[in-house]
Amino acid sequence: MTDPQSTPVAPVDPPAATLDELTRFVHRHPRLFVLTGAGISTDSGIPGYRDDQGAWKRSPPITLQEFLGTVAMRQRYWARSMIGWPMVGQAQPNPAHTALARLEAAGHVPVLVTQNVDGLHQRAGSREVIELHGGIDGVTCLDCGMQHSRASIQHTLEADNPALLNVTAETAADGDAHLEWHDLENFRIPACSNCGGLLKPAVVFFGENVPRERVEAASHALDAADAVLVVGSSLMVYSGYRFCVWAQKQNKPIAAINLGRTRADPLLSMKLAASCADTLTALVARLAREAAHD
Repeated sequence: MTDPQSTPVAPVDPPAATLDELTRFVHRHPRLFVLTGAGISTDSGIPGYRDDQGAWKRSPPITLQEFLGTVAMRQRYWARSMIGWPMVGQAQPNPAHTALARLEAAGHVPVLVTQNVDGLHQRAGSREVIELHGGIDGVTCLDCGMQHSRASIQHTLEADNPALLNVTAETAADGDAHLEWHDLENFRIPACSNCGGLLKPAVVFFGENVPRERVEAASHALDAADAVLVVGSSLMVYSGYRFCVWAQKQNKPIAAINLGRTRADPLLSMKLAASCADTLTALVARLAREAAHD
């Protein structure tokens, strides 16, 4: 999720749009490159990272360098994850996820690219999904490469750290929790059951590059698309924002459904400052009615 310097653009408010305009946008651009972010999953109970101005709600998430740097930071990460992960693991797709799956089934979304790691698009029925930042349901051994399920790691965490079993804390984005445990030095970090090696969630941490093959796959999908539709993302992280920059260079229009400002506001052709779930559900219903009358 590295965020290298990019050419700044002057703040510009994008044109406000209506459902009628969004429907026409979909008709004019039959192959949509859809890019989703944390805002689409908030209705599933998963908190987002940022406020409506794109600023961090609390302290930024752990970086790859911090996670790899010290045992203490790994103890802190896994303690917070032990408390916060069950909320993500038990989350269910909301109507926004379902609507995008229906748009894919209707042929409007050949490929969906998500910055989320919660797996809710796939569970809602979307088939062609590129997870830029990986999936929180997996854990990888950095020594032997063995893949573990996050659910199995949770069993280990709970068995090895019974003092935290009844602790509650406010949940945060992507399976984190706002926990500062007083006894972290005694917290037992999970190790690979195959080699005893260092385990890392199968997600792209801040400070870590998105794997090249995912970027290339998403880039090819953008090349084949007629337009971009951003759903529930402030685009403050470059790994998502770059697709809007690339779309502009290809003269492809960009629309967004997002509550609050986005980094790409000056690039947008239209924007709906509205609920992702309500807007997408209404869009799918409108398209279905039109198809029934054709």
